[in-house]
Amino acid sequence: MTGRLAGKVAVVTGAAPRGEGVGNGMATAIAFAREGAKVVLVNRDALRAEKLAAMIVKDGGTASVFAGDVTKPDVAEAMAAFATRHYGRLDVLHNNVGIAGPGNPETIDMDNWNRILQTNLTSAMLCAKYCIPKMRDTGGGSIINISSIAGAIGLSGSKGAVAYATSKAGLHGMTLSIAADYAPQNIRCNCIIVGSVYTPLAAQLGEEARERRRQMVPLLTEGTAWDVANGAVYLASDESRWVTGVLLPIDGGLCAIRQWPR
Repeated sequence: MTGRLAGKVAVVTGAAPRGEGVGNGMATAIAFAREGAKVVLVNRDALRAEKLAAMIVKDGGTASVFAGDVTKPDVAEAMAAFATRHYGRLDVLHNNVGIAGPGNPETIDMDNWNRILQTNLTSAMLCAKYCIPKMRDTGGGSIINISSIAGAIGLSGSKGAVAYATSKAGLHGMTLSIAADYAPQNIRCNCIIVGSVYTPLAAQLGEEARERRRQMVPLLTEGTAWDVANGAVYLASDESRWVTGVLLPIDGGLCAIRQWPR
């Protein structure tokens, strides 16, 4: 621990993974706590979040759990109030809630389209809506949105992922809009574009799919949730005090570099 986030209060949504292993939200919550932040773990599954909170406390950090579905306005508002009631301030919002689902424009079910956009995009807007006033009260803050390469480059697949890609691309526009609107109030907003990272969700793809994903990456390695967490710590810290409106790929070069097939 180097104390890069000492004195800060951070909210991490979608903090606990749905499967075994370390997801992006979990790694980020642990990393924030190790750097001295007091962390609010936001999760629909309270038991998983409580387990993560116990791990953080055992590791010497500070964490508490807020259980709820932040796609609902009243829940997002209560979450922001919970953070300030417990810790007196709110400095960092890390929007990590996300789900995926198949479908191209011809095949997607409208219920799934609405559910994916509500979960991935509307939840981030609602959390920002209610956390921004809390940040303003204490002089500023940092919002970090978690996106995907699916929102930055075209990815073809047998089943399609139009709702997922659309929701993630929407986060890019939201990031830039929030950054522009709130820069004068010292509230920064940045976005991490996550590439082929191994998480509990990726584990469900199987070894063959993982290997194909690895070979797509210019660095020829698979990322981990800790790579995402390291970027989040920087964006949450005062080291990035002059950084806002950035779409940061953590993807082994996939968004920037195109290669001929080997």
